[in-house]
Amino acid sequence: MNFIAAGLAIIGAAIGAGYGNGQVISKTIESMARQPEMSGQLRSTMFIGVALVEAVPILGVVIALLLVFR
Repeated sequence: MNFIAAGLAIIGAAIGAGYGNGQVISKTIESMARQPEMSGQLRSTMFIGVALVEAVPILGVVIALLLVFR
């Protein structure tokens, strides 16, 4: 059961992070198309957002490892 739970934790984290990164990047590109003069500031804000979204799968991996090696 722990292996199944670990797999579900990884799958959920990967799907959530993929969807979140897609939303952040698509909205940033849309904003850059509307206001090209703000592209530098939008890009740096996007990288911060992507880094925060990527923290979720890292936590999912940690939870999965805890479930497997418990």
